[in-house]
Amino acid sequence: MLARLKMPVLGGLLAAAALAVWNPLSGRATGAAGAAAEGPQLAHMVYFKLKDPSGASRAKLAAACKLLLSGHEGTLYFGTGTLAGDLSRPINDRDFDVSLHLVFTSKAAHDKYQEHPRHRKFIEENKDNWEKVRVFDSYLSPALRAPAE
Repeated sequence: MLARLKMPVLGGLLAAAALAVWNPLSGRATGAAGAAAEGPQLAHMVYFKLKDPSGASRAKLAAACKLLLSGHEGTLYFGTGTLAGDLSRPINDRDFDVSLHLVFTSKAAHDKYQEHPRHRKFIEENKDNWEKVRVFDSYLSPALRAPAE
């Protein structure tokens, strides 16, 4: 009985090890040596409060995010959207109209993005409609995987 249990456990451990060193979003290995060389991933979350919060204005900014801020080198995740109007619990912060979410492979990738001409163009073309912009940057730690049941 014990021998029969060892094979699935061993297979699961090998699969988990493979997932730990392969990043399917970037299509490259991200073993401990690579992570140590680049540093931790960096999450860059931006919340825009608009002077004109109309649906058309929100859609225009989200479209500009997609056009000018997606596809940058070193980006693991890109997403943009508008305030979820149906989620209004007392704990929800609703002081924004459009959000931008990026996760970079490293601080160096983030810094390169900040200086990129498309990022600068995005700011120049859209800043006149920003009432307030809040930026939340954080270093990410690897997720812990739940044990197989």
